[in-house]
Amino acid sequence: MSHASGTPGTGPTRRGARWERYRVTHPFSAQDQAALWGSIVGVVALAALLGWALDMKGGVVIVAALPFIIASFENRRTAFQFDAAGTRFATAQVPWADVTQLVVVTPVDGQQALIGARLRPGATLPAGANAAPPNPAMPAPIHVAVPRAKFDLAKMVGKARKYAPPHIQIVVADPSGERVAS
Repeated sequence: MSHASGTPGTGPTRRGARWERYRVTHPFSAQDQAALWGSIVGVVALAALLGWALDMKGGVVIVAALPFIIASFENRRTAFQFDAAGTRFATAQVPWADVTQLVVVTPVDGQQALIGARLRPGATLPAGANAAPPNPAMPAPIHVAVPRAKFDLAKMVGKARKYAPPHIQIVVADPSGERVAS
């Protein structure tokens, strides 16, 4: 593990061949599976057409397109993520400089956990960010609902200690109040 400047959260961090991050995804729905397979079939058909029309090797098209297809579906399924650049709530990227706390709410009766962020005074959501409608259980202005089965608070806290800026706190909010996660 190496940090660009030795300070957590200041630059990209790599472990092995992967960028370090904490990520929670939405379930892979039947619609997502159909779209993924449709994209793959479309690329194979395009490769065959180009191979026939341009006397070009179709495998080149498939190899070139596959990483973009996979990245597109990975981004589409991401509900929450933080990495060296900041946090991501669905499609909204928020830089670390604008975040003061990550807030976690796990309603007792729910199938989902809520993850949100409190922003520094004066910070605004990025242009075009699709913020979720307010939830009475969530005290933060921006949040996402993630499947409770895929959420791991201990893992999130561990990754935040290693890779997030030192000023970031993870707070667990429940009806009795708030506490800093440890």
